[in-house]
Amino acid sequence: MSDVIANQSEPTQGRWWIGLFLVIAVLVAIRAGIGEGMGRVYVQTESTSYVSTEGEGGRVSWSAVPGVTEDSVTIDRDVFRTAGQYRAAEAAAPGQQAIRLSWDRTIGLWLAAFFTLAVFSFLAGDNPAYKLTESIVIGVSAGYWMVVAFWETLVPKLLAQLAPDLVKAWCMPNLEGGAFNPVALVPLGLGIMLLSQLTPLGRHVGRWPLAFVIGTFAGLKMVSHVESDIIEQVRATVLPLVVSSEDGSLAAWASLRNVLIVTGVLCTLAYFVFSVEHKGAVGRAARVGVWFLMITFGSAFGFTVMGRIALLAARFEFLFIDWLWLIDPKGERGMSVVAAVMQSG
Repeated sequence: MSDVIANQSEPTQGRWWIGLFLVIAVLVAIRAGIGEGMGRVYVQTESTSYVSTEGEGGRVSWSAVPGVTEDSVTIDRDVFRTAGQYRAAEAAAPGQQAIRLSWDRTIGLWLAAFFTLAVFSFLAGDNPAYKLTESIVIGVSAGYWMVVAFWETLVPKLLAQLAPDLVKAWCMPNLEGGAFNPVALVPLGLGIMLLSQLTPLGRHVGRWPLAFVIGTFAGLKMVSHVESDIIEQVRATVLPLVVSSEDGSLAAWASLRNVLIVTGVLCTLAYFVFSVEHKGAVGRAARVGVWFLMITFGSAFGFTVMGRIALLAARFEFLFIDWLWLIDPKGERGMSVVAAVMQSG
């Protein structure tokens, strides 16, 4: 019976989502036709000339020059301009091409707005738009970090050690050194063995580099954790309980701060001493340590929530300012037009 009800509710839920998307599309279309519109990105091309100089060791550096010379290289880049700057430029010179509409960035803006709304739609339940956005975000993130790992790890740390002259001529003209490093053959072999995990017959071969990576990572993290969580904690806890100011008087707030730090660390450690029964002085210290733990966890949770709220506020700012153009807190669309009208008058 429950399966029949579920099958009947699926078409109804699909129609409900289609209707909601149509309503949102109609509202966006109405907003786009009201007033000055919405969701457009304007750019202006700026040209900068650079001259190369070769320093010690054949290292090439580039510096900007004010004008164009025979040895200079000119690079054009698009700088973002506001809608107000575009309208001011049109008011001063109708049909100008200095500040223009960027179609690729405008399409990217609308895609970002769609994905933002699709993620927000999960608040009402799972739906196809959220699933599509989730898949795109995961795929794009994986592809992005793969490219970053290739250019920041494989090329400079592996290929540059195996074929330095080729890498220098191909993509890294400022590569220092140039000698073949036979030690790089070890990570190359481990990487090839790790790729054997993709084949059913070679999975046992991929266990060796995987174990090597996990063991090395665990050892490095162990050293860093000992330094940051133990040594630095002990160093930060060894404090004078009575602090004197420069004139020799008692610094009450500094002394209270040090007392709270030392007391909190010792009481928290007492809570985690499980070889002694928590009775008497040890029990009282452990209960005080619980208070310190709860305050610490609460502040950490509050800090995390505030960070998420800041991200949420940034998304709302993007929707209402950059996409819908419902608010203009910086006067980027109106003040420039007023200034241009005043100058033309």
